[in-house]
Amino acid sequence: MILSALLTSVGINLALCFLFFALYSILRKQPGNAGVYAPRLVAHGKSQERGDFSLERLLPSAGWVRMAWQPSEDELLSVSGLDGVVFMRIFIFSLRIFTFAAVIGVFILLPVNYMGDQPSLDFTGVQNKTLETFTISNVGDGSNRLWIHFCAVYAFTMFVCCLLYFEHAYISAKRLACFCSSKPQPQEFTVLVRSIPVTSGRSVSNTVESFFTEIYSSTYLSHNVVRRTSKLKNLINDADNLYGKLVRLRSGNGSEQRFKRTGFMGLSGRRVDLLEQYEKQLEDVEDNVRTEQSSVAMKEVRAAFVSFKTRLGAAIALHIRQGINPTEWTTERAPHPQDVYWPFFSASFTRRWICSILVIVAFTVLTVLFLIPVLIVQGLANLDQLEGFFPFLKSILRISFISHVVTGYLPSLILQLFLYFVPPIMVVFSSIQGYVALSEIEKSACIKVLWFSIWNIFFANVLSGSALYRFSVLLEPKEIPSLLAVAVPGQATFFIAYVVTSGWTGTALELVRFMPLISSFMQRKFCGSSNDELEVPSIPYHGVIPRILFFGLLGVTYFFLAPLILPFLLVFLCMGYIIYRNQSLIKKDGDDQNNPTMSSFYEELATAYQDPALVPVRYSTNGERINSPLLGIPEP
Repeated sequence: MILSALLTSVGINLALCFLFFALYSILRKQPGNAGVYAPRLVAHGKSQERGDFSLERLLPSAGWVRMAWQPSEDELLSVSGLDGVVFMRIFIFSLRIFTFAAVIGVFILLPVNYMGDQPSLDFTGVQNKTLETFTISNVGDGSNRLWIHFCAVYAFTMFVCCLLYFEHAYISAKRLACFCSSKPQPQEFTVLVRSIPVTSGRSVSNTVESFFTEIYSSTYLSHNVVRRTSKLKNLINDADNLYGKLVRLRSGNGSEQRFKRTGFMGLSGRRVDLLEQYEKQLEDVEDNVRTEQSSVAMKEVRAAFVSFKTRLGAAIALHIRQGINPTEWTTERAPHPQDVYWPFFSASFTRRWICSILVIVAFTVLTVLFLIPVLIVQGLANLDQLEGFFPFLKSILRISFISHVVTGYLPSLILQLFLYFVPPIMVVFSSIQGYVALSEIEKSACIKVLWFSIWNIFFANVLSGSALYRFSVLLEPKEIPSLLAVAVPGQATFFIAYVVTSGWTGTALELVRFMPLISSFMQRKFCGSSNDELEVPSIPYHGVIPRILFFGLLGVTYFFLAPLILPFLLVFLCMGYIIYRNQSLIKKDGDDQNNPTMSSFYEELATAYQDPALVPVRYSTNGERINSPLLGIPEP
């Protein structure tokens, strides 16, 4: 790739970024989009609906940048919690590292690479030179100028180690301060106990209570047995859907569609009153819910959340073996009540083990299949190979602008389109591995996406660019280091374009949130839904953090090999810091910092880990949803 092709890719992506910034600044001012671009304010009733039209709504502005920059770290902590603060510290830490690297790389290493073995710099025809001219490949073997690169690597390593030490101390102090200032959390006093041995004639609840009352008589508080509630949850979901339809019909939003024919697509058959039909269906579903809730008490799983009066009691129960058999009475940390993932509690150890094996196999298959788009991308990046595969396109590819777009922009764009499907797939893989916490699922998905990116984007692109055409070299292990020494700098041009496309444009696209915007529009126009029961989203850490870490890998790897990547990486980090700081301020809240009394906390702790499906709820046909003691769960 020549320098002009890279500049073409940079110009296209820069124009797209400004376009997305302008779209966001306009769309966020529209009252109907408050649930998409200010969900936290809408959920708290703080969103200001603008009734009168004004021209200001149609003009882009940069006021959101100032609003995202101004809040202090303490304000960010109160809004997005400790996770949001640590997430933003990743950007700050990366900016400090690569600013230092960019100063050395751009002002020292880049001129040395460009000079090569020449005694002085020569900038004639620089726009038509390949980007390999700016890499370490341009320096001859055995040149004394390579000592400059070695010294730069040592200085960079020492700087990173010092920053890691101080950053770890800062984050540790911040975590300790948040722990001391926050209210007691249920998971700090609770242990998840699994593989509970049950004798005939006794229930899981009685077994747990007798066991912990005898051994931990001074610290044991209460327990909640896990039950199989999948059928009950399906019934409650059906009731929720019918309840929402009733509310919309009674509010008048769907009055024109109250009467509908029962035939094909509502075009034929008998006319029925949907209001009466939904009321009858809701009553039937409610009866089924009550019946299922009465019988679900007998569907116990050999797992329970056991709560203690003190953190010390919970810690002792967590770290001490509870029985002679190590496979029985196993204990693990309890997740936060709102973080519990209920579907896999009923899975046995064998089922969880089989699911883990299947996930590993599926992950491997996906990794291998992803080599197909990688090979396509590498074919597009090499213009000579592309002309060989498609000779009828030779005349078109000879046009300067088209060749620059095809080799500089199109490969990274195609790869990025394929990568958009990877994080959701990894979440699905992690959800069937047997984790009992949503945060564990997201953490596992984050690790999978990171390893997938390292192999399929870094190693696969490096090897497909050279090693696949010299496969015989791989049969000689002694030649692999020399092969990588040539292949890794040779792919620097592709990774620079990838940082520009995936980093710049991909991050700016996160700001616009096209999919939630389209979904919100469709719901308002065709479903008549409102923001009354808006669920505030959180930042998809499983997709964002692996991207940041992967770009960090590229920056560290190409710091001395191809320092031209560092300015583009710094632009991504600055853009990501502003954009995700803005997203953190408008999305999910942090925890409540009020400190309750211990007596009220114990009352809350006793029911904190109750399955939401077991909460007694009754749906009335007059458009109200009320609690009912008739649906209580009897004790086994």
